[in-house]
Amino acid sequence: MTEEARTGRTQRDTLLQLVDVVKHFPVPSDRLFGGKREHVHAVDGVSLDVRRGETIGLVGESGCGKSTLARCITRLHDVTSGTVSFDGRNISDLSVSQLKPYRRKMQMVFQDPYGSLNPRRRVGSIIGDPFAIHGMGKGADRKTKVQELMELVGLNPEHYNRFPAEFSGGQRQRIGLARALALRPELVVCDEPVSALDVSIQAQIINLLADLQGKLGLTYIFIAHDLSVVRHVSDRIAVMYLGRIVEVADTEELFARPRHPYTKALLSAVPTPDPDLVNERDQIILSGDVPSPIRPPSGCRFHPRCPRAQSRCTTEDPVLNVKDGDVSDHAAACHFPVADGEPLVMSQKEAL
Repeated sequence: MTEEARTGRTQRDTLLQLVDVVKHFPVPSDRLFGGKREHVHAVDGVSLDVRRGETIGLVGESGCGKSTLARCITRLHDVTSGTVSFDGRNISDLSVSQLKPYRRKMQMVFQDPYGSLNPRRRVGSIIGDPFAIHGMGKGADRKTKVQELMELVGLNPEHYNRFPAEFSGGQRQRIGLARALALRPELVVCDEPVSALDVSIQAQIINLLADLQGKLGLTYIFIAHDLSVVRHVSDRIAVMYLGRIVEVADTEELFARPRHPYTKALLSAVPTPDPDLVNERDQIILSGDVPSPIRPPSGCRFHPRCPRAQSRCTTEDPVLNVKDGDVSDHAAACHFPVADGEPLVMSQKEAL
């Protein structure tokens, strides 16, 4: 049975497709004495489809490759290997001039609302940059478009000539969002857009993103550490560990039936306001540290910290696929996936 027949989706439903995307960064080495050149394996073989109009959350520990993957998607980084296809076109090897039309269709909102805006430029100029770069509108016409964008994201259009320092963190993030929306993109990659903001402001920005998605038909890739936030905004969630996606599923499916041990450990750490539930659930504390991305472990990359790891895990790299009994959209890369209601530590009988 084909993927289209099994899921009911067609190729036209897919806006972005990643196939075996790899991004390695060279690190300094003592080559004068014959040292081998080493690389940071930031992203190491990621395959993922993003559907039109959906929000897909991307979660994982710091250093797992989320932000690097976001920059590969938007071609702020060139990929080492693999392909990034947007709307059916492979954009991985396009030149700067060939890529320009696609820049209009995909934009990025950065994590730091303070560092992502030039403090010496006025807000009107910052938001108007996309129009200038793509030769769209001049003078009064451009000013009108910028002020309309400011109003769209909840800013006062009369503050067109102010500098970023005159705005709060939440307002600065709205400025970055207005800049990203200037050319009416189809895809917006949000790289931890609320992590630097107060909780009350986070809610405002999240609600704004949801409203804009409904009005403009946007597709989001939403990167965050806070699983509660990701659960609230995402249709699907992909979990990353050490440069790879280890599990992907619809949001509620993932929270109800995590299959990968790493996912189960992450979910056990999500805060809950109910003290009774806090006492009932088992919080899973993983042993050891995340291995070095310069020398990732052989086999399953999670095996040095995994309570379910067996000898097979140390030598055989698990494939991201659907496990028996799971829905077609729920895939995990694990040789010994966690069953419904099963504790993370396997019994001796299961281990054998």
